Parts: sequence; C-alpha cells; structure tokens
Amino acid sequence: MASYDRNFTDELRTRLSIVDVVGRRVPLTRKGQNYWGCCPFHNEKTPSFSVNEEKGFYHCFGCGEHGDIISFTMKTNNMDFRAAITELAAQAGVKMPDYKPRDPAAVAREESYVGITDRAAALYQAKLFEPVGNVALEYVRRRGFTDDMIKKYRIGYAPKNNLIANTFANTKQDALIGTGLCRRGDYGMYDFFRDKLMFPIFNARGQIVAFSGRSLDGSEPKYINTTDTEMFHKRKTVFGLNFARDAIYRAGRSIVVEGQIDAIQMQCHGFGETVAPLGTALTEDHIAILCKSNRNITFCFDGDGAGQKAASRAASIVMPFLRDTSDVRFAFVSGGKDPDEVLKTGGADAMRKIIDGAMDLTDFLWEIANKNYVTSTPGGQAQAEKFLSAEIDKIKDEGLRRAYEKEYNSRKFNQWSRWTRKKKEAAVALPSVDEITRGTLVYIVNTFPELVERYGDFLATLNVDYDGAAAAAQMDATMAERYIVSLKLQKYMERLAAEKKECMAQMLSGADLKERLAAIDSEMEKVRAKQDMLVSA
Repeated sequence: MASYDRNFTDELRTRLSIVDVVGRRVPLTRKGQNYWGCCPFHNEKTPSFSVNEEKGFYHCFGCGEHGDIISFTMKTNNMDFRAAITELAAQAGVKMPDYKPRDPAAVAREESYVGITDRAAALYQAKLFEPVGNVALEYVRRRGFTDDMIKKYRIGYAPKNNLIANTFANTKQDALIGTGLCRRGDYGMYDFFRDKLMFPIFNARGQIVAFSGRSLDGSEPKYINTTDTEMFHKRKTVFGLNFARDAIYRAGRSIVVEGQIDAIQMQCHGFGETVAPLGTALTEDHIAILCKSNRNITFCFDGDGAGQKAASRAASIVMPFLRDTSDVRFAFVSGGKDPDEVLKTGGADAMRKIIDGAMDLTDFLWEIANKNYVTSTPGGQAQAEKFLSAEIDKIKDEGLRRAYEKEYNSRKFNQWSRWTRKKKEAAVALPSVDEITRGTLVYIVNTFPELVERYGDFLATLNVDYDGAAAAAQMDATMAERYIVSLKLQKYMERLAAEKKECMAQMLSGADLKERLAAIDSEMEKVRAKQDMLVSA
C-alpha cells in the first residue's frame, strides 16, 4: 500500500472540523465537551455516537466504530482513501497535490532540520547567559522574564557573528539553508539572525521549527521571523499553542493577543490559554487551528487604530467558523498599552477585568457598522445594512444565520428606523468685543505672553481669534495689563447690569428681591471705583 503525504492529510485535519464533516450527515447536539448523535453505521434511537472536536475523532459506544474525518468520509460514502481526501480537499478549499509515495529523503530531511533547530536553540540560550548576551539578558529580565520563564520558552540570544554557520560548518549547506537559519552569500554561509533576542517557534508536537528574533537597538523591523520553509509556514503557525493546548481545554476558550512577549507573559500570569499569530495578520488557517481546540475565542488587541483594524479583520475572518455554541469576544487594552504593560503595572486582576469586560461579537459588528457609516441618514443605513448582511452571509450554520438577522433587524428598527431629521441652526461663536478692541487684544496676546498666562481664562471667554498679526499699538506691558483689567471690569459691569435688569423685572411680578438688588448696586459701586482708579493712575 502506498504511503501518502502526511503533511497534506494533516492539513485537511487542521482546516476541517470533524464536527462540521460529521454534521453534514448526522444531526449533532453538544453535551459537555463532546457532540452526540445517532450512529450512521447502525440503527439506534438513543444517541451513542460521540464526536470530539479537540481530538478530531468520533466513537460509537454502540457498535464500536471509531475514526477521523477521512475514515468517516470513506465509510459513509463508500469511497476509497483517495476519493475521500479529494472530497475533503474540496470542502477545505485546498488543491489536491499529485499523490505519490512519501519520499524517504524528505522524511530524513525534516528530521535533520529539527535536529539543527533544536541544537541552535540550545546554542542561543547558552549565549544569553554569557557576557556577549548581557544586553539581551538585561532587556528580557527588564521585561519581567524570570530565569524559569527563559528556560521554559527556550529564549536565547543570537550574537553578531556567524554562530550557527561556524558551528555547523561540517553540515550540508542545503540543510542549514532549509532551516532558514543561514543563507549563502558571496563569501560563504552567514547567519540570518544576528544580535537578536531569540524566541523559538514550536509546532503542535513541541518541536522547534523556526525562530523569531527581536531587535535590541530599536531598529526596524522590531521582529524578523524565519522565512517559510519546508516545515514552517507563518500563516499556519499559532505562537504558544503547544504550551496553551491543555489550558484552552480547561478554560473552554482561547485568548488571542498581538505579539509573542504578550502571549508568554499572559500564559505565565494565569492566562495559559493565550496564543498569538506569528509575524503575519490573523489568517483563516489560524482560526481553523484554534477552532479545532475550542470555538470560544477572545481577541485582545491594543485599543489604538491598528488594534481596532486588526479586530475588525478578526471578526470578518471568524464568521464562517461560528456555531450556535461559539462565544467570540473582543477586548481592548487602552492608554497606548499592551497586555505585557498591563500585567506589569496592574497585575493579573487588571488584565482579568479587561478580558471579563470583552464585547460580544454581535455587539462588536454592530459598533463597526455604526462607527463606519452615518446611520442617521437613509444612505448611511443602507451602507451599514450591506456591511452587516455581507458578514452574516459568511455564517454556515443556517439557524445561527437567521438568529443574527433577527437580532440586527430588531436593532435596526429600534435605532435606525425611528430617526427624524431635525432642523439644524448654525451655532457661531461671535466675538463679544468690537473690531478695534479685538485688534488691540491680538497685539497684546502676541506681544506680552506673560499677560496671556495671567489672564488666559478671561481672554478665552471673549471668543476672539488670537491667531495672526495685528497692527502695532503704542503700549508697554503696564499699559497692556491696564487695558485687559479695564476690559475685564467692563464685562463684569455688563453682567451686573443684566442681572439688575432681571431682578427689577421679577420685582414687577411680585418677587421680593430688594436685598439682592441692593447687593448688586453695592457691587456696581465697587467696580466703578476700580475703573476710576485705572483712569487716574
């Protein structure tokens, strides 16, 4: 029997949920961690057919049938292996490769790659604790990494020389190049990573397949990753998943953050279910991999524009993966911070509040629609409705799709369909002084900044545009200050006069305001005295 390419069948198992594949033929109901239905391989009335999405297999407790998506497709459709994977490839939207027996040389090549990357990680970690790695070690400790964390995640340092190329000088050059650790130049092999803090990247089996290097001198790009190789593809790699898999199962969800350091710090501070995309924007492959473990996902991004954009993209990508049991949420870290900073300043409790306060996917899409379109107008409403409809159409579960439509129709009726156009009047803040006074004030503001500091609150109440030049006035700082004080007293006198007029009007209606009127008259006398003093000074 021919040995077929394990990489492709593994990709099918990664892309396709066994719940989706089995659910096409068998109605399933979730109970606990498993889905249950009546076995398609023997007649039964009480469901004994169990499907485990995380592990990717089905098992019937009645007849003993057991298998994965490939065996299920073969048995239920009476297909051979090739026909089954052809159908599954069509469901996954991937191209069928030209099948041939697995090349023993390719198997040996991959094993040699893993051997090189594992030894390279050990070399990098050793350098981190040598004098040459002092700067990197100081940096990573300053970021809150303990020695135990460094050892667990095998963090290291790539020096400026050709450590890997020299260490593996007797190794075939093609093997080194195949790992992405070295490249061939005009003068021989040279290291791809130099003067970088090194984060190993593990596959699902815990093998090191690539590296991510962080600059230490502030240069850009901040991170560089191993380029795609035979055993590593950034679009299909979720950073930290090998450590997070059990925690995701226990927590019943995964948390997705933006970067490696954030993911590690979250895992070490009580959020073991945290992972991150690697070097690329979130992809469908990332979501498919996470949904294999659990369809409950909380995206936790920075609250800036880039974080909001990443969240919108995540919401759009996750829609086809939704089921009626899914719980997808969006949390944002505000104040220009990231999860690492929150954990250092506020601890796990502060981070937990952010995660617990995450917004539901339904509300998040509604918020996007209302932010991006002017829903107070019919045209804006139409645009927003098209956006929501396009997102809802991505949902494969028909019942869930109808539920989303019903929810948004209710919101549109209650919030959009009841708008009324109100006549708007232009609100223009006119200066409260004449043009000559305005010109004098502009000259004073531009000439005597110390007076602006002293009388800024008053000057701001005049609604004067102080920008631009003004004709020169013959006054020094003392005269300028007297001018401002005089104007201030004048405005105060105007307010008192207006208040006195209002009191007299109320007295004609029978109100007893004699004491208040006397107080206003007394205050006006004081203002007049101050004005006289300014004139005589």
